[in-house]
Amino acid sequence: MTTVNEQFSQLNKSTVDAAVKFARVGVDSAEQLFALQMNTTKSALDEAAKNMLALATVKDVQELTTLRSKLAEASLEQAMGYSKTVYDLATSTQAKYSSLVEEGVADLQSSLTDGLEKAAKNAPAGSDIAVAAMKSNLAAATAAMDNLTKAAKQFASFADASVKAAQDIGTQATPKAAFKPAKRK
Repeated sequence: MTTVNEQFSQLNKSTVDAAVKFARVGVDSAEQLFALQMNTTKSALDEAAKNMLALATVKDVQELTTLRSKLAEASLEQAMGYSKTVYDLATSTQAKYSSLVEEGVADLQSSLTDGLEKAAKNAPAGSDIAVAAMKSNLAAATAAMDNLTKAAKQFASFADASVKAAQDIGTQATPKAAFKPAKRK
C-alpha cells in the first residue's frame, strides 16, 4: 500500500519530467529554427553576390529583362521553400506538444481511475452510489477529452491540407508570377 507522501512524490516527479520534456521540445525547435535562419541568411548572401555579378555583366535591356524575370522567379521559389520549411517545423513542434499533452492526460486519467478504485475499496458502506457517480463523471470527462482530441486532429489535418493546397497552387503559379517587362509606348 502506498502512502500519501509516496503518491505526492511520484506526482512531483512526473510533473518535473513533463516540464523537462516540454522545455526540451521548445529548445530543440528553437535550435532548428535558428539553424534554418542562419542557413537562409548565408544562402541569401551568396545568392545576392551571384545576382550582383550577373547584373554587372548585362549587356542590353533584353538581357536585363530576362535576368530580372529569372531572379524574381528564383526569389519566389526560395521564399516558398523557406515558408514551407518553417511551416513543417511548426507543425512538427505542435505534434510533439500534442503528443506530450495526450500522454499527460492519459497518465492523469489512469491515476484518477486508480485513485478512485482505491477509494472505492476503502469507502464506508453505502457510498457505492457516490463512487459510481464519480466513475460516471470520469468516463464522461474521458469521452469529452477524446472527442476534443479527435476534433483538434481533424482541424489540424484540414489546416495542413489547406496549406499544402495553397503551396501547390503557388508552386504551379511561380513561373507565371515572374515579372513581365513594362511595355514602352
